[in-house]
Amino acid sequence: MRAVRRLLGHEVRVLVSLVLWAARRTHGTRGGTAYGYARGQGAMMAGFAFVCVVETVALSVLLRDLPTVHAVFLFLDVYGVVVVVGLHASSVVRPHVLDPDRGTLRIRRYVHVDLCVPLDRIASVRRELRMTHERADGELNVEVGSQTTVTLELTEPVTHVSFLGRRREVRVVRFHADDADGLVRALGPARV
Repeated sequence: MRAVRRLLGHEVRVLVSLVLWAARRTHGTRGGTAYGYARGQGAMMAGFAFVCVVETVALSVLLRDLPTVHAVFLFLDVYGVVVVVGLHASSVVRPHVLDPDRGTLRIRRYVHVDLCVPLDRIASVRRELRMTHERADGELNVEVGSQTTVTLELTEPVTHVSFLGRRREVRVVRFHADDADGLVRALGPARV
């Protein structure tokens, strides 16, 4: 039952992201500095949405003589396009947020990842482009387009809660930021 609630919450957050995107608003950035990560995946998401639209049209043509089946598949296909566009919208409206006043760096990706890292737990931060990531204990890779550009090493672990609620402690966090150099520079004075 908990997994169903999490999935429904995910869908609601994706749809809310569409509304925020249309209104040109962001989520959770008040008082902090936003660092986007969506630029590197825009073309890929547009291509994926285009393929979904082509599939919708093709299935509509193929199923035109079966009205009930056609209606079901049309609904599912259109909803699939909405979800793809919503995922891209969520990456635009939910950027990473550096908030020195609260002493946190909020690392996000779509509506799946939302990790709050206290600035006083950051032992080191560096600009590091990585294109391959292997799963390891105590490490979290928040990739965009299969790459990360910033690496944080922590003095104490923080708890990451996965999409379906699994908790794990992480001491190394790698993530992508469009302005990785600017974020690394801003983190220097913010940690002191």
